[in-house]
Amino acid sequence: MPADYHTHTPLCMHAEGSPEAYIQAAIAAGVTEYGISDHAPAMPEPFDDWRMRADQLPEYFTWIDRARAEAGDTLPIRAGMECDWLSGCEKWIEELAGKYPWDYLIGSVHYLSDWDFDNPLWLAKWAETDVDDAWERYWKTYADMAESGLFDILAHPDLIKKFGYKPSGDLRRYYEPAVDAIAASGCAIEINTAGLHKPCKEIYPEADFIDLAFSAGIPLVISSDAHHPSEVARDFNHAINEAKNIGYTETLLFKERQRMYEPLT
Repeated sequence: MPADYHTHTPLCMHAEGSPEAYIQAAIAAGVTEYGISDHAPAMPEPFDDWRMRADQLPEYFTWIDRARAEAGDTLPIRAGMECDWLSGCEKWIEELAGKYPWDYLIGSVHYLSDWDFDNPLWLAKWAETDVDDAWERYWKTYADMAESGLFDILAHPDLIKKFGYKPSGDLRRYYEPAVDAIAASGCAIEINTAGLHKPCKEIYPEADFIDLAFSAGIPLVISSDAHHPSEVARDFNHAINEAKNIGYTETLLFKERQRMYEPLT
């Protein structure tokens, strides 16, 4: 089973479970490696109510230590963070990158200006939003994130579809410029299975995007985005089949921000 690198902790205030429970779930699932990548602090604080604060980073490091102690020699534990791409965030991300010997950093887009568009609290805003414009802004932001060169993995590429709002027509007109930017950056993308359990009921990203990414030579990882131990490696067989049907034969492993390949089986 591929590594599961996109997982969370209760420090983000919307996940639950102990490090020991997550590790036992990962061992039971048979993943090759387990990565911890909770929502990184964002500035200025307080920023929102679904991420850790900067003063909680020592608690996060302790969580990672507990996970490694629980895993022992049974399972490699990798350390990461999911960092939001926000206007003017570059210096802060660079600072975060130096605070711990990370194995990888994940970049993600959850905000369009001050709107965290995937937050159920603000779902009503979609009804008064120009969907085409939101998608244009989202994919431009995603391409900018890729071009920054700050991240190893780019999260849930088409998260913008979470609540089922999509423009009409061929969506590859949005995907293609982003895929070009990702390919040029050398970043990996993830197939994120959490979308299967959201209103869109699809993996992130959809098959057309994965196909374009494969054609552009973009590597990938498969992620659960687990917020509970029961979600570790959830629906990985679905994601593996999707990736293999498109042509992928391997996924990535990360250690100290260096990548290796493993067969996709």
